[in-house]
Amino acid sequence: MAGTNILTSETVGKPADFDRKTGWVTTLDELFLGTISAIAAILLAIEIVVLFVGIVARYAFHHPLIWTDEFNSILFLWLGTLGSALALRRWQHMRMTTFVSMLPAAWQDYLSGLAVVVVLVFLVLLLPPSFEHVQTEAGVISPSLEISMFWRAAAMPVGIGLMIIAALFRLRNMPLKISIISFAVAIVATGALALLQSTFLDLDQANLAIFFLIGVPLMVFVGIPIAFAFGAATFAYLTLGTYVPPSILVARLDAGMSQLLLLAIPTFVFLGLLIEMTGMAQRMIAFLSNLLGHVRGGLQYVLIAAMYLVSGISGSKAADMAAIAPALFPEMEKLGNDRAAMTALLAATGAQTETVPPSLILIAVGSVTGLSIAGLFTAGLLPSVLLGVMLCAFVWYRTRKAPKNDTPSVKRSVLWKSFFVALPALLLPFVIRSAVVEGVATATEVSTVGVVYTLLVGLVLYRQFKWKRLFPMLAATASLSGAILFVTGAATGMAWAITQSGFSQTLADAIAEVPGGMPTFMALSILLFAILGSVLEGLPAIVLFGPLMFPIAQGLGINDIYYAIVAILAMSLGLFTPPFGVGFYITCAIGGADPNHAMRHLWPYLAILTIGVVIIALVPWLSIGLI
Repeated sequence: MAGTNILTSETVGKPADFDRKTGWVTTLDELFLGTISAIAAILLAIEIVVLFVGIVARYAFHHPLIWTDEFNSILFLWLGTLGSALALRRWQHMRMTTFVSMLPAAWQDYLSGLAVVVVLVFLVLLLPPSFEHVQTEAGVISPSLEISMFWRAAAMPVGIGLMIIAALFRLRNMPLKISIISFAVAIVATGALALLQSTFLDLDQANLAIFFLIGVPLMVFVGIPIAFAFGAATFAYLTLGTYVPPSILVARLDAGMSQLLLLAIPTFVFLGLLIEMTGMAQRMIAFLSNLLGHVRGGLQYVLIAAMYLVSGISGSKAADMAAIAPALFPEMEKLGNDRAAMTALLAATGAQTETVPPSLILIAVGSVTGLSIAGLFTAGLLPSVLLGVMLCAFVWYRTRKAPKNDTPSVKRSVLWKSFFVALPALLLPFVIRSAVVEGVATATEVSTVGVVYTLLVGLVLYRQFKWKRLFPMLAATASLSGAILFVTGAATGMAWAITQSGFSQTLADAIAEVPGGMPTFMALSILLFAILGSVLEGLPAIVLFGPLMFPIAQGLGINDIYYAIVAILAMSLGLFTPPFGVGFYITCAIGGADPNHAMRHLWPYLAILTIGVVIIALVPWLSIGLI
C-alpha cells in the first residue's frame, strides 16, 4: 500500500466526490490540510534521522543513546494521530466499498454522508474520555527524558480534535440534505442504543454478538472506515454493555498506535516511495526483461520475479504493484497479452508475496503477538518462493503452445550492462537483511538503513532524485501510516474488549472440543483468516484475531512463527479474492482493467495459490526450516 489514493480500498467503487465549495472556509480547509501535512512530514523526517543517528551512535561509536526509544515513542504517537487526521481529511482510511459500489449513485451519496457522520459522532463522544486519559498519564514521569507523560498522552485529544475538524471539513463538501438526513439517522440510532442500556447490561456476553458480530459488519458493509467501525463498536460495547470507563478505549488506542515495532511501517512505506522515485525499481525490471523477455511468457515470469524483488524492498503491496504495472504492462500488451489477464496475474503475485520481508503484515503480527520480527522475516522467504515457482509452472503450462515470442534476445553485453546498472537496486534486500542479521540495526531501525542507502544510490549513482517530490512523499507516508496505525489501535482496543469479556477462553474451549486436533484447527484457521482477509482487509484481520488465535495455537503445540506464516498467506488469499477482497479491486485500479473481466482470469491462479498454502500448512519446515 503506497502512494496516496491507490493505497486504500477507497480507490475502487468510490462515488464521485462532491464539488468543493469556494470562499474563506475553503481557504481554512486548505490551510488545515497544508499545516497538518507539513507538521506530519517534519515529524516523520525527524523520526528517520533520530533512528539512523541511534544506529550510528550504537554501532559505529559504541555509545548507545538511551533516550532515543522514549523520544521516538512519544513522537511516533503524535505522528500517528496527526497522520490519522490527515488520512481522514483525504478520506484515505481503509473502507470496504464492494457493496456500496453496487448501489445507485444516490444511495452511494447518502451512505458516504452517513459514513462521515458516524465517524464524527464517534470522535465527539471519544473526546471527553481522551482528556481523562491525559489526566491519568500527566502524573507519570518518563524514565529517560524525565518529562511528564502529559506531553505524550496529549497526542490523543489533539489528534481526535483534529480528526473532528477534518470530518467537519469533509462533511461541508456534501449537500445539505444528505448531511441533515445522515445526522438524523445517526442521532436516532445513538438515542435508541442509549435507551436500551439497561437491557444490554443484563445480556453479558451476548453483547459481543450484538456489537461485534452484527454492528461491525453492518458498519463495514455500508462503507464506514474499518478503523472507526471497530472503534465505534468497542465504544458502544464498553459504554452500554459494561461498567468499564470509555477512557480505557483511549488507553488501548494509545498503546496500539505507539508500539515501537510499528515505527517500521512509515519508514518502510517511505522507502518504497523512494525506490520508485530514484528509479531503482525500473532498473530491476529492465534487467529482468532483458533476461527473460524473449522466451514464451517471458514478461509474465518477469512480473512474478519483479514482484518478489520489489516486495522484498518496499514493504508496501500497492507500491509494489504501482511500480511494476506501468513499467511492464505496455510491453506485455505489445506482445498480445490481455490487460485483464495481466491484472489477474498481478493480483496473484500480490497474494503470493505477502510474506516477503519487510512486509508490513509481518511487522504487525510481530507487534501484536510478541514474535521475533527477524524470525518472521526469515520464515516468510521460502513459502513465497514456493508459491512463485507454482505460479511460474502454471504460466509455463498456459504458454507452452503459444506462438514463439518475436522479441529477439538481447546481446550478452546489453544483458550484463543492465545487470550492473541494476546491481545497486538488487543489493538493497541483502543490505536490509544483513543489517538485521549482523546486529547493525533492529527490525524497527533497519528501514532507515534502506532509506539512507537508497538516497545515496539515487543521488550519487543513478542521479535521479526529484527534491520537489520529497515533501509530498513524506506527507503521503504520514497519511497512509496514520490510517494503518489507527486501524491497529482500534483493533487492539476491540481485541482487548473481546478478551476481557472472557470470549477468547470460550472460543479456545470450543475449538478444543472440535475433533481432529491440530489438523482441524489449521484447516479452520486457513478458512477463518481467508474470510477475514476478504471482508476486513489484511492488517485489521491479523491485528484483531491474532491475539485470539495465537494462544490457542500455542496450546495445541503449534509453532508460533509457522502458524503466523500460514495465517498471513490465508489472509492474503482472501484479500485478493473477489467479490469482497479489496486487494483485487485495488489491483484492477492500478492495472486499468475491468474487475469483471479480470475476475475470470484470476480463479486458476487462486486455485494454484490455495494448493500452495495447503502444502505450506502440511509441511512446517517450509516456514521454519531456515530459522
